[in-house]
Amino acid sequence: MMGNTDKPIANPVAVLREEFDDWAILFNPDTAEAVGLNPVGVAVWKLIDGKRSVEDIAATVAQQFDQTPPTVADEVRKYVEELSAHGFLGHELEAARP
Repeated sequence: MMGNTDKPIANPVAVLREEFDDWAILFNPDTAEAVGLNPVGVAVWKLIDGKRSVEDIAATVAQQFDQTPPTVADEVRKYVEELSAHGFLGHELEAARP
């Protein structure tokens, strides 16, 4: 389970192949897994940069798309956890200060 300050970061080997109507295929050559992404999934993927928290990503998605549900933060969190479970991303952790 991720905390509020976790900042997901894309696996650098993952490849996003954008298709028609803003859909895409995300492929992980390390595991040979591929997933289809709808336009919201593509937007989330493009926001995963190791600098934004899941809450930041959800807020940006809510601004980019009309009629996002009030549960958008929970849905983005579940989606990010699913991508993480399949090896598509990791998490940028705050460095411990000595």
